[in-house]
Amino acid sequence: MSTAARELARLAETVVHCRLCPRLVRYREQVARDKKREFAHWTYWGRPVPGLGDPEAELLIVGLAPAAHGANRTGRMFTGDGSGQWLIRAMHRHGFASQPSSLHRDDGLTLPGAFITATVRCAPPDNKPLPSETENCARYLRRELEILTRVRVVVALGHIGLTRFLLHARERGFEVPRPRPAFGHGVSFVLRHPSGGRLHVLASYHPSRQNTQTGRLTEPMLNAVFRRARRLLDAPTRG
Repeated sequence: MSTAARELARLAETVVHCRLCPRLVRYREQVARDKKREFAHWTYWGRPVPGLGDPEAELLIVGLAPAAHGANRTGRMFTGDGSGQWLIRAMHRHGFASQPSSLHRDDGLTLPGAFITATVRCAPPDNKPLPSETENCARYLRRELEILTRVRVVVALGHIGLTRFLLHARERGFEVPRPRPAFGHGVSFVLRHPSGGRLHVLASYHPSRQNTQTGRLTEPMLNAVFRRARRLLDAPTRG
């Protein structure tokens, strides 16, 4: 096991046992008890959800938070709900996922060259974490960025995902353009580090029902983001 894999496993264990946010603890555990009729036969995870993917990832996907009956049920990021199905299909089309579906945490899914994380690790009521809850969870995303040293492309899903990632990138010494790039689907820009490092950042609408069922986000739009990520990673690196 590589050093990165060991560090991510250690971090995952810390995340799973986190109880820093009383409101989120109550909500995630209440959902796990009450369940949804459709999933009444499931034993819900009901705990914080760690990041998922390749310890040597060059692509990082940053989402918002686990869904109450998605990852809060299955225990794996973007697994068991519509958002996950959209995301994994798009990733699979461009070689970032081993299969086109994400149903449960033992279904064999792997993410070659990619890692999925979120700004908050517990399902929040109405999908809206409080600022204090987001800040409590920042330590976990911050640590993942320290471990995932090979990341070259970042896909930020939603305004919050982009905002929080840029905050952490600035902490790590990357130069964030001023004025800060406004969020919009398909927006892309490069962050540069004084040491010579570069990160390509791609913004996308989050594949939530609010976006996919209203047509605000279509599959071709999401595919285009991951096609761009693949082309960036496959392009020859500058010497």
